[in-house]
Amino acid sequence: MSALKIKKGSSSHSAYELRDPNADIVEKHTLAVIVDNEAGVLARVIGLFSGRGYNIESLTVAEIDHTGHRSRITVVTTGTPAVIEQIKAQLGRIVPVHEVHDLTVEGPSVERELALFKVAGKGDQRVEALRLADIFRANVVDSTLKSFVFEITGTPEKIDAFADLMRPLGLEEVARTGVAALARGKK
Repeated sequence: MSALKIKKGSSSHSAYELRDPNADIVEKHTLAVIVDNEAGVLARVIGLFSGRGYNIESLTVAEIDHTGHRSRITVVTTGTPAVIEQIKAQLGRIVPVHEVHDLTVEGPSVERELALFKVAGKGDQRVEALRLADIFRANVVDSTLKSFVFEITGTPEKIDAFADLMRPLGLEEVARTGVAALARGKK
């Protein structure tokens, strides 16, 4: 037995998942971090997460102000409320970080993700894939005699649901961009 009183081989999960069941509930938060657009900033931000064992579920980065050399990093992460507060505080202390916004607690926000799906099939499977794509408002961006590539935009849950339905129809490959999010309404 280990110091955690867990029998060897009793869990296939990561040691990070061995939490006290009476501890705070783990929540998912979307953070928007405005940073200087310079070399090494993303590595410093990501280093904060990896160095402390925090998980990143989604990560997107893009320049938002070319003249001001600013970029926006959108991170979806999970943790207890105390861990989320610690992440925000530590992000705010990194020198090239200008703003840290927790879109989950600051009010309503819009989250979208783009995904590409390659689906191969014949006959009825192709027809069913096209029918489901129409229902989900996915666009066909490439077509061959043996496969389709669908483009779909929506919430991560919508993307997951579309993937679940395409698996039995011949889903071969998926590429996802990660979550892009903005607060709703005026600033």
